Amino acid sequence: MNQAIAWFARNHVAANLMMLVIVGSGIAAMPRLVQELVPDIELEYVTVTTIYPGASPSEVEASITNRVEEQLEGLAGVKQISSTSAEGTSAVTVQLEAGEDVRRRLDDIRSAVDVVDSFPEEAEEPEIKQVEIDRRVLLVSVSGSVDEFALKRIGQRVRDDIVALPGISEAELTGAREYELTVEVSEHDLRRFGITFDDVVAAVRSSSLDLPGGSIKTSAGEVLLRAVGQAYEGNEFEQIALVNRRDGTRLTLGDVATVTDGFEESDQLTRFDGEPALMIQVNRAGEQKAIAISDAVRSYIDETRAFLPEGITLTVWNDESTVLADRLNTLVRNARGGFVLVVLILSLFLRLRLAFWVSLGVPIAFLGAVALMPPLGMTINFISLMAFIVVLGIVVDDAIVVGENTHTEQQRTGEKLAGAIRGAQRIVVPVTFGVLTTIAAFAPLLFIPGPMGRMTRVVPIIVICCLLFSLIESMFILPAHLGHGRKPLNEPPSRRVSKAWRRFQDRVAGGLSNLIENRYGPLLERAMAWRYLTISIGLALLLVTSGLTVGGHLKFVFIEEVEADFIVASLTMAPGTPATETAASVERMEAALEALREEVDAARPGGPTVFPHVVASVGSQPMQRGQSPVRGRSGSSAGNLGQIQVEVAGFRDRDVPVPELARRWREGVGEIAGA
Repeated sequence: MNQAIAWFARNHVAANLMMLVIVGSGIAAMPRLVQELVPDIELEYVTVTTIYPGASPSEVEASITNRVEEQLEGLAGVKQISSTSAEGTSAVTVQLEAGEDVRRRLDDIRSAVDVVDSFPEEAEEPEIKQVEIDRRVLLVSVSGSVDEFALKRIGQRVRDDIVALPGISEAELTGAREYELTVEVSEHDLRRFGITFDDVVAAVRSSSLDLPGGSIKTSAGEVLLRAVGQAYEGNEFEQIALVNRRDGTRLTLGDVATVTDGFEESDQLTRFDGEPALMIQVNRAGEQKAIAISDAVRSYIDETRAFLPEGITLTVWNDESTVLADRLNTLVRNARGGFVLVVLILSLFLRLRLAFWVSLGVPIAFLGAVALMPPLGMTINFISLMAFIVVLGIVVDDAIVVGENTHTEQQRTGEKLAGAIRGAQRIVVPVTFGVLTTIAAFAPLLFIPGPMGRMTRVVPIIVICCLLFSLIESMFILPAHLGHGRKPLNEPPSRRVSKAWRRFQDRVAGGLSNLIENRYGPLLERAMAWRYLTISIGLALLLVTSGLTVGGHLKFVFIEEVEADFIVASLTMAPGTPATETAASVERMEAALEALREEVDAARPGGPTVFPHVVASVGSQPMQRGQSPVRGRSGSSAGNLGQIQVEVAGFRDRDVPVPELARRWREGVGEIAGA
């Protein structure tokens, strides 16, 4: 190790080349880093979802859920089975053992469920899939007081436009009912014309379709034939012929039936800020970047607002990329501030050139870790950014120790290169062991099992990479920079500013030396002379601290509570409650919220509203799924469910804490009968 330090210090070209390789690799890796909210890991969960329209929870449990669970019990690799039976829906979640091949067990579960042949005829085919990390980036609300057809057409157009944006490939329309065309046949007309209901069904089935007609070879080429007869709209269905008479007249479907274009019957209803709305969920796919997706969608909305029909509003809602952007800004801000502080503090005692090269160890170590992120399969997410923030105050220690010891050796010997070599060589052992002990403190996080372990494993990997590159920079690159230079080591400053700064440094150094020699030194000597008293004081402080913790005076919180940006009120009525009654209760909750908004806003006239946006849902509780990073484990739909999601203004724009707002809203709503 000592020989390597001396070789790199003497061959500063090799040291600079190593630095350029590290910095260049980190900069080149930045555009390839994927930005996501949480790490995209494989989860050992499989869900079996079965729709049984119109069935009560007890019927769903008896006829579907219990039979699925019976088939899954005893399967190899299954750790736990849990289920939920709701109105019209059965959801069975299978948790697999850690380390199991999820794809293989998925096939086993699918084969076991396919064996069941006693499901009710009205039940749909079970949907079996692996639970995946939710890749949602944001929601776009399409709201307005227009008819449902117009709202859905605009929503579909906006969704298609968003998917066409560069860097976005997934967007889905949610909260919109599916199109449905109904044909109501008159029994009186059937008897009058002498046809049956089955004749009508057969005519519609045979007439509303597109058929290939083969091909014809001509001198100009091959011509493909196709009979186009698929009906899509109500007036097209009305023209379907039921009976063709000999006189050329026809009996059409419109003569015996009423054809209605509409939507499927559903209890679901969504309002955004009091107006009918639907949502467009924009997801991240592959190596797409969450922040770039958010910026593209926001730019599209700003450009599109001027061309929207009157009364239609597009609003970005629940943008989860802001969390990632805030964490990234925190890292950049702390790194910039830390670099400046290190340079300023070191420059009080060391030469400015030395302080600069010592501080440069932080970005070099970070860029080295960034260069290893793509090959190690890591991404930019809120966990990896937290790891960089944690290690930010650690990586500079090695360079500071080496730089200070180098400065001491150079001042003592008067030799620049030899002092840099000896300064690094004399502390290589303690610095290396300091890095290794820090690595040992984070290493246990590498062995946490299960999905949580795979998600948090990025923290020790990034910390270890940063520490190793910090050690490389301080031992092989920094001595070369400190051991070379055009200016002689003890040459006095020639400029007036440099002379003034040197005098200021001498005063600071003199004051620190006086503090060490006249205050700290005598105190240390007394503490060593009265060693038993010193040990007793230390033990007493330890006992007092332990007593405060055990007695509950010093609280322990694993994660400090932080005020949320949303308040969610979920309403669950008794099973079988009509959707109209649930909607009335949701409206009552909205009215109480509006009264609270007026009360809080009145206390800050002229300021922004305390509740910028409100989303009310009837027939579903969408936030139940949104609170979990996995898909398919919740999110049932029934007329007895309701939910209100409230966006809360930032803490600078309000005087009332979020828990207090939630409490006052709950008091304003009061008791809801049947909830």
